[in-house]
Amino acid sequence: MKVLYAASEAYPFAMSGGLADVAGALPKALRRRLIGCRVVLPLYSSIKEEFKQEMRFITSITVPVSWRRQYCGIFEAKRDGVIFYFIDNQYYFKRDGLYGHYDDAERFAFFSRAVLEILTHIDFKPDVIHCNDWQTALVPVYLNSYYRDNDFYRDIKTLFTVHNIQYQGKYGYEILGDVLGIPRNDEHVLDFDGCVNFMKGAFEASDKISTVSPTYAHEIMDSYYAHGLDGVLRHMSHKLTGIVNGIDCDVYNPETDPLIFAPFSSNDMSGKVANKLGLQREMGLPENADTAVIGIVSRLVDHKGFDLVQHVFEEIVNSNVQVVILGSGEWKYEQFFAEMAAKYPDKVALRTGFIPELAHKIYAGADIFLMPSKSEPCGLAQMVALRYGTIPIVRQTGGLNDTIRDSGDGEGNGFTFKLYNAHDMQNAVWRALEGYYSNRDGWNILKKRAMECDYSWAKSAGEYIKLYKSILTK
Repeated sequence: MKVLYAASEAYPFAMSGGLADVAGALPKALRRRLIGCRVVLPLYSSIKEEFKQEMRFITSITVPVSWRRQYCGIFEAKRDGVIFYFIDNQYYFKRDGLYGHYDDAERFAFFSRAVLEILTHIDFKPDVIHCNDWQTALVPVYLNSYYRDNDFYRDIKTLFTVHNIQYQGKYGYEILGDVLGIPRNDEHVLDFDGCVNFMKGAFEASDKISTVSPTYAHEIMDSYYAHGLDGVLRHMSHKLTGIVNGIDCDVYNPETDPLIFAPFSSNDMSGKVANKLGLQREMGLPENADTAVIGIVSRLVDHKGFDLVQHVFEEIVNSNVQVVILGSGEWKYEQFFAEMAAKYPDKVALRTGFIPELAHKIYAGADIFLMPSKSEPCGLAQMVALRYGTIPIVRQTGGLNDTIRDSGDGEGNGFTFKLYNAHDMQNAVWRALEGYYSNRDGWNILKKRAMECDYSWAKSAGEYIKLYKSILTK
């Protein structure tokens, strides 16, 4: 079986969020299961020069963009046994940042068409093209509109994965002809709610739809979570499935992680204390191995639950805790946590921005990891926290519900709450702190249980292989 994984970002080349982690790790896990998986992504100018030096030029072609044709260079590199193809066009991809440009519709229409056009120029014909989020949503649309009569493309199947349904690729009708070049009799595929909707088009055109957790697959058929597409997904529920993302256990491994202060394992956790003291020292907090440290690594935005945190934060801080926050986002939350750090300098420490090295240190050094999201398609941070023996507190939504089970039954791996309510969240924090301070033997058992949870990509890759096979036998 051969799979081409089409994505707009992938670790370690181009990263802005969880998609990059998935696109960097899942193909590697599939390769280990003897699946021929390769990745295709844009050749952004922001990709590090050291990675560009590893790339090999294959050829150049032209790609249709509506009525015109645009240059497309094809480059190749190998990383961890996986071949990556890079689509080069400096007009579209020599930009600051990956997204947010006035012509994103055209940029990713070009990329989607290029994914299909390069196939006859590389030594790889996929059985399945696995597309991800709105940036590659036009791949199955173009495949059906322009390529099905070509013998080379006739049997190629498509899977479309929703990583976050909030971002759908919505534009005005004026782009249908002059930008996208969609045939008139196929325009209805993209038509939804008074605009062009890339994601809706992928739902219509792909053979199967997946999302990144079983709970999220159920949630996005509800209007509360679906950002308008619930009716479409209910109509296509026969196509939809949910598979929990994994984490890269080579990158997140407390026994070998070069970014943390000391190695440790589920069988020897002595190094976790050194990580806690190191984290406290680096963040300018009093070094005390006995004080519970709550870690937060997140975008500081509403849907991550920070309105709940803000509401009860001072009550939590006035207990026997320290809180370490890493993230950036909405000004109101950055300002709030900055004020809290100034008001409680021995209890609260904030770093703004995306700092991977510090994130690893927080995962390894904190005792508790707070992730009270309003919605969370899958979430990786809670699984990474488990890997480092840092106990998550989460709301029961999306992938958080599928990966964290409340330890109140003596068998769970974290603490959960259901209602989107600040005091319900606070109660989960109190329960965690009570467990930490009143039952250290039980807490150590909980840490060991957390570290032994298997959320590696090996398990999730097996589920994707089953899904690919179901598509091919349809």
